[in-house]
This record gives sequence, C-alpha cells and structure tokens, in this order.
Amino acid sequence: MSEQLTRPDGSPLRVLVVDDEVNIAELVAMALRLEGWEVKMAHTGTDAVATARDFRPDAVALDMMLPDFDGLEVLRRLRAHRDGVPVVFLTAKDAVEDRIAGLTAGGDDYVTKPFSLEELVARLRGLMRRTGAGTTLSTATLVVGDLTLDEESHEVFRAGAEIKLTATEFELLRYLMRNPRRVLSKAQILDRVWEYDFGGQANVVELYISYLRKKIDAGRDPMIHTMRGAGYVLKPA
Repeated sequence: MSEQLTRPDGSPLRVLVVDDEVNIAELVAMALRLEGWEVKMAHTGTDAVATARDFRPDAVALDMMLPDFDGLEVLRRLRAHRDGVPVVFLTAKDAVEDRIAGLTAGGDDYVTKPFSLEELVARLRGLMRRTGAGTTLSTATLVVGDLTLDEESHEVFRAGAEIKLTATEFELLRYLMRNPRRVLSKAQILDRVWEYDFGGQANVVELYISYLRKKIDAGRDPMIHTMRGAGYVLKPA
C-alpha cells in the first residue's frame, strides 16, 4: 500500500462527498475509501450541512449545482460551523464563472466534470497536506503519542526529531510500542527481544531500558515507566 494520509492521531481522515448524482457520489466515495479514508455522502445542500455538523469532515468534495441551493451557499453554511475546512468544488466543464465564484467565496480548489477519480483524490490529498489535517505514515508505522517507529525503514521520531537506535534498542522499542499501556515483564522482554529464557539476565533488560530512556525520554516527558516488581510499560506522555 502507498503511504497513507491520516489524522495526526492516526485515525482515518474524514471526507464529505456532496453531489446530487448518486452514482457519481458513490464512485467518488469508493475511490476515497480505497485511500483508507472515512466517507459520508450527501445529495442535497440541506443534507450536506446537517451531515457535516455531525461528521465533522477534514475535507469536502462539493458539487456546485444542487437541487435545493448551490454549492456556494453550502460552503457559506459549512464555514459558519467549521471555519477552515478545505473544500474542492466539482464544477461543470463550461462554467468558468462558477469556478471563479467558488474560489472567490473561499473554496480551495476545483475539478471540472467529467473528472478522473485519480485527479480528485490527488487534489484532496494535496489540500489536506497543505492544511495540516493529515500526517503521512506508511502502513508499517507504529504510533504512540508523539513517538513514531517505521518498521520498514527503521526510522524513529519523537515530536518530529529523529532518534538513532542500535538494532537491539530498535527491537526493544518495537516490542514496547506494539504493546502500549501494557506492563511487560523482564521475562517477556527477554523472550521476545533476546529470544532466550529468563535466568539471571534481567540486568540486560534494565541496561537496554536505560539506553532507550536516554534517547527517547531525555529532556522530554517520560514515556517509558518502571512498574516495581512487574516490569515496564510504554504510554503516551
């Protein structure tokens, strides 16, 4: 799978698709769901405004021509509730004045019908990147709080700053991050990271936990915690 755009907390981006042509709305929704996004559809302006209030979308694909009121009025009402939500207008090929009106009214972009689904998805991706709604993560990325670990590239970041780890430190952190908020005993850690049975080797776990703490937690709110007599737990700061 290609890199996936998500909300900063890792949950799927939400997109509202507004078009009175049901088959077009469904095709667009299907393409967006393939991106891993959560999608709701509306086929009238009234429905769009009501849905947006509950759904709180990160972006809106909005047809200019709707049966009850036009896309400009939908935009005005949407922005009254969610000021910065990015909007891509879907406009008729020959309606140049619609595009100008849409952008003047505060729309962020437009595509002309008939459009390719790939183009619309690309426009929405670009918009959400620019507005900071999305965080680019590969599917092999573990996220706990502001700590991210890429299982393919072996890159680790905390609050955007890269952290260099040895191979063993990486494996230990990966195990902790796969089990956030769960207390892991020294025996479990030895078994998973070093792959040998517990027996007088507890100090190697303590040693590597101390190495990780110096790199992950130094000068920051701690994420790695010692549970006396039980083991260690990693949780968001």
